[in-house]
Amino acid sequence: MTGHREPHLRSVASGPGSVVAYEQLAADLREAITSGRYATEERLPTEAELVATSGFSRQTVRRAFQELSNEGMIYRVRGRGTFVLPHDARYLRSFGNIPDLMSLAVDTELRVIEPLHVRADVSLTSLLGAGAESVMSMAFTRMHRGVPFCFTRVCLPLDVGARIKDQPEILRLTEPGAVSRTTIIALVEAASDDSIDSAQQTATACAADDDVARHLQCEIGIPTLRIDRRYLGISGRTLEYAINFFHPDRYEYRLQLRGKRN
Repeated sequence: MTGHREPHLRSVASGPGSVVAYEQLAADLREAITSGRYATEERLPTEAELVATSGFSRQTVRRAFQELSNEGMIYRVRGRGTFVLPHDARYLRSFGNIPDLMSLAVDTELRVIEPLHVRADVSLTSLLGAGAESVMSMAFTRMHRGVPFCFTRVCLPLDVGARIKDQPEILRLTEPGAVSRTTIIALVEAASDDSIDSAQQTATACAADDDVARHLQCEIGIPTLRIDRRYLGISGRTLEYAINFFHPDRYEYRLQLRGKRN
């Protein structure tokens, strides 16, 4: 195709909480689409072209295309290629497992509202259970292309918070307004002796109060999507509790249910 452009392909990280190959490639393609490097109805590089230019395997490329297809960003025409679907300004992700949640860092930014600190608040300590009297808490907005689509408060047991508070990523987030491409749960996973084993989630509709409206830059009282996530270690202990409020016009949530595999 004339004027062929390749998305910027980053190397795949390794270690706890890292993003696997197809997720990284999907994120790079997603960013190329949302930033306008590929226009609506424009053809993307073929699987063979991406294999040749990226070094990823054909299976990895195919899986990345499948992820974007599931998200409604692209469509494929047999014998013709893969094309960009019309899209709006909403941030859309498909979540099927905990690594999917950790991979938010590849195409969004965290912007600090309240740096990580000790907080004695019975409404928060009760979320962690086991008679906790204080928690380590942090509040931030999640940004996509400079626009806030989620306001989040995370609560951590004191010992878990102590493990991450001196990590370089957290030390760069000690002032309101500081930004980073990270997720707190990935930092917890990397620092904890008790690996993340599972997550529990509840989703409800919730009217934006003064605090949520201010940080999401929306009107007070509009319906938001509240998603509470409890991350559990292998021991069954709560390692993080996150309360998220999503702007309905800037975010679309999809839960991908995967079939049973033997």
